[in-house]
Amino acid sequence: MSLHLETRAIHAAAPDLSGSRPVSVPIYQTSTFAFTDPVACSEALADPGAGFAYSRYRNPTTSALEDAVADLEGGVGAIATSSGMGAINAVLLALLRPGDHVIAQRCLYGGTFSVFVGLAARYGIDVSYISGRDAAELTAALRPRSRLLYLETVANPTVAVSDQPALLAAARSAGLTCVVDNTFATPLLCRPIEHGADIVLHSATKYLGGHDDVTLGVIVSAQDEMHHALWKNSVDLGVAADPFAAWLTIRGLKTLSLRMARHCENAAHLAERLAAHPAVAEVHWPGLPSHPDHAVARRLLSGFGGMVAFDVAGGREAGLAFVSALRLAALAPSLGGTETLVLHPASTSHRQMDAAGLKEAGIGEGSIRVSVGLEHPDDLWADFAQALPAG
Repeated sequence: MSLHLETRAIHAAAPDLSGSRPVSVPIYQTSTFAFTDPVACSEALADPGAGFAYSRYRNPTTSALEDAVADLEGGVGAIATSSGMGAINAVLLALLRPGDHVIAQRCLYGGTFSVFVGLAARYGIDVSYISGRDAAELTAALRPRSRLLYLETVANPTVAVSDQPALLAAARSAGLTCVVDNTFATPLLCRPIEHGADIVLHSATKYLGGHDDVTLGVIVSAQDEMHHALWKNSVDLGVAADPFAAWLTIRGLKTLSLRMARHCENAAHLAERLAAHPAVAEVHWPGLPSHPDHAVARRLLSGFGGMVAFDVAGGREAGLAFVSALRLAALAPSLGGTETLVLHPASTSHRQMDAAGLKEAGIGEGSIRVSVGLEHPDDLWADFAQALPAG
């Protein structure tokens, strides 16, 4: 039976139990598994599909989540990690060697940018940054040691939308491994493997979990060989997800489609009101016709997402005053939950960038990133309106 994504997100498979099965995937809170057959034990430690031996390698609860996310993304397999940064590091450390060259989208999550800086310092891995809007820019950046393309479907924090089909096609023709962070979009809005990605990453802490109560990452691979290599590397790094965190994320998946629809609706309401406010210099949400990536977003995404960025007129001081004046929305360094969260990137998530770096990435001194929650939209706007200067 061919099922829609919304249905598949709800039905994560639990193991059969002598003719019946639990409707909710159980939490296998065990570190190790006992065997009567030594060959089976050996195989379980060597093959990600051969069974369960030790929870750093595989765990039934975690595997149920991995199978569900791999199915939603259209991958052959997935690996749940202890955090989104665990997933990013597991992939980059597995794929890159000293002296390699990476081409990456210019505006990235600050933690990812920090990893690239560290890789350059420790291993001489060079990174060239591109806008993500022009495949010719990627082609011009190619070098003999170019190894990997790194994109975000929707960029953190500027909400830019990369031209994924064009960039991935150019990268694959050049022999690059293509990695896409799909955290902001989720597989409900975009499935990068369908456009040519080799690996898809998620901070499942965000929309997949969806309730600000879990820290977890997911790596999805498009090919078996890649999945096996990344699994072995993640085992050696020790970044395995906790079974309880995996269980919470499975629970979150069940309402993902409902939540994403409301996130998108509320974001549209907030973006339109902000765009009309005199104290707001610019609004960044791909659903607005004024957004530079609006046409790409219409082609690539099935919804414009729940993340909005905007620039408060008056720079850093005005941005900090705004977040301090909010009463309903919370100042917090995360996103994708039921509550509306705001962040001032220049002083928090991207604080490692100097003024020139912020400007190059498109992040203003007064830029605000908003993870629009599920509250009533009128309540959200009332809070934002009272926190903004009269203009």
